[in-house]
Amino acid sequence: MTSYSNPVKPVAQSSTRTRVITALVLAPVMIVGIFILPLKPFAFFIAFIATVGAWEWANIAGYQKNWSRLLYAFIVFACLYISARILRVHPEWKIWFLAAGTLWWIVAFAMVKHYPGGTGVWNARVVRAFLGICVLIPMWVGFMHLKEEPHSSVLIIYVMLVVWGADTGAYFAGRRWGNSKLAPKVSPGKSWAGFWGGLATTLLLALLACVAFDHWIERIDLLEAVKIIIITLLTMVISVLGDLVESMMKRHRGIKDSSSLLPGHGGVLDRIDSMAAAVPVFAFMMLLLEWRLVA
Repeated sequence: MTSYSNPVKPVAQSSTRTRVITALVLAPVMIVGIFILPLKPFAFFIAFIATVGAWEWANIAGYQKNWSRLLYAFIVFACLYISARILRVHPEWKIWFLAAGTLWWIVAFAMVKHYPGGTGVWNARVVRAFLGICVLIPMWVGFMHLKEEPHSSVLIIYVMLVVWGADTGAYFAGRRWGNSKLAPKVSPGKSWAGFWGGLATTLLLALLACVAFDHWIERIDLLEAVKIIIITLLTMVISVLGDLVESMMKRHRGIKDSSSLLPGHGGVLDRIDSMAAAVPVFAFMMLLLEWRLVA
């Protein structure tokens, strides 16, 4: 027994140390990139993340050769550049970019619900590659909308808290009551108890946000509070779906991580899958419900 257990401990310790070191390196980069950079450098920063994510998505889509993955990343970057040019001339079209991104997540829900059935519809590599564009372009547009808003840092932090709150609530509720699985054929670790726990956590977060916004930023009346709660809960639901979709795509592809770019953490997509879903939906609902934090 001892001869088998001893070698495991250094490996586990090394893995934990690697994860911590990677997190310590990435944290200040992300803080500077998201909260300190002005608008134009911020646009390139998010575009860079999306392009790296595209390189990883190419592998998920089934493109394994380096040249094909680089070509796909270039295509996504070109789409981002074209989108930026279009929105510079027609900023009012932003809502249509975000609406298309939100529509994609409705389609994604049907894909997850029927998996492993229905894979024949999206099994082709070119279809899966197109789905990556449906994820990454709206994510960039959503981030740009938040960055252009008054109190942009508050909004971005709030979306992050919604995603993290959903994960935290799901973790503890899932551990305590997680017998009924949410999507066992996609992600066996997720449960309905975890989903409801995440939903309750984000509802509490929304109520606290209403109080905080009312106290420090602007007057929040009942209608504004209802808007915040609706936006928050819908964003939370879609963030869970973002995680499930990437898990489904990786399971279909037969891989564990989107890449090994981040030692101890997998790939970039493994870190941003929920945010990639949450940000465009949050931004779209802000526009649809005409809610914003005024300066």
